[in-house]
Order: sequence, then structure tokens, then C-alpha cells
Amino acid sequence: MKREIGMDTKELLYENWPGQFDTFSHMEFACAIPQVLFLISTVKSNGKPNLCFHSWSSFGGDAGGYFAVMQNVSHLSHTYQNIVREGEFCVNFVSADYYPNCIATVMDNGVNDDEFAAGNFTPEKAMTVKVPRVAQSFLTLECELACNVDLSRQGLNSMIIGRVRHVAAAEEYIAGVDKRFGKEGFMYNIHEPADYATGQLADTHLASLELRGRYADWKDKPFGQ
Repeated sequence: MKREIGMDTKELLYENWPGQFDTFSHMEFACAIPQVLFLISTVKSNGKPNLCFHSWSSFGGDAGGYFAVMQNVSHLSHTYQNIVREGEFCVNFVSADYYPNCIATVMDNGVNDDEFAAGNFTPEKAMTVKVPRVAQSFLTLECELACNVDLSRQGLNSMIIGRVRHVAAAEEYIAGVDKRFGKEGFMYNIHEPADYATGQLADTHLASLELRGRYADWKDKPFGQ
């Protein structure tokens, strides 16, 4: 048996705070699809460096370029305003060890705050954009704004697409695969997964990858195992 979840079934769920299902679709909590977490670095209009702890994204491309596709970038945020004004940003991946530092940038994010300092992150010069990179990041994508689309047409959030102009990767992470794809690598957001038996949203959880083997290791396994 499957639970059918439509556009008009959000009354089956309970918000944890007023307006939650306006800021995020109720389907996000029903699906609870893990999303990689990272820091978006930009520069505020007063020159202060800005960091945004973000998820809700995907990455891909073809011979014409590689792209960072970031959904749910709030129109009210410094990050959105900075990207639209300056036309560039960096995507910085850090491990879950830096989660408390990332949260600190959320708590101290006023217009006059240096959010690198708030999170005890070190800025470093980028190669192709004026925006600083996060030195502690094991992988950084330097991006120029390629597209800005309000998908829901509600004036709340935009999908920001950045064309990746340059990649910086820490050598100790790109030697092999274990470090990037384990507890020291990419961290994931499991955003308040819904329990449809009760309608309650659970706490947000952090997750990391566990390598289960190569494709070749699985090709001869019987179906269902």
C-alpha cells in the first residue's frame, strides 16, 4: 500500500512554525530526499563577506559547461541580493565536522556581520571571481550567474543557476575516493522528514555517505539483494 500525496494534502501535516509550508513545499517534508549541504559565499553591498548555509541543489552539465543549480534561494536573503547584484558566487563544500561553524553563520548574519569571522572560517582568494572562497572547503566551485528563475511565481524564492568557471579541490581529498565519500566528506541534509502516521515533522538530521562498493561489484548479484 502506498500513501498518495498531492498538492492539496498538506492539511495532513503539521507545521513546526507558522508559514513553514509557504517557505518550503509540504512535499519536501513528505519526500525527505537527502540533499548535499554547502556554504555559498558572496559579498554584501557594504563589502562584508557573506556565507549562506544551503542545500536544495544539484550539479551537472555537458560539453557546454558545468552548472550549480540551487533551488529555494530566498528573495529576502543577502545571498540572493548579492548574487543578483554582483553576478557571481562560490559553492564551498565542508565536512560535517564544520556543522557548528556553519550554524554560527546563520545566527550572526546581519548586514554588518562578517560571516566568515562568525563561523571561524578563513577566506581565501578565488581564481576567477571576486568572491572569497572558504579555505577549509575541500571542494569549491567558482560560479557566475547564468539564470535566475522564480519557479513557483510566488515571489518567495528563486532557482539560481551558476555556470562553474573554476574548481578548487584539496589534494588530500581527491587522492582516492574514501575521504570525499565518507564521514570526512560531503554532508547531507535530511530536512524534517514527515511521519504520515502522525502528521508530525521529525527533527532535521545530518547524514554522510557510506560506500557500498563499485558498480562492478553489484552487476552479478541476484535481483532483490
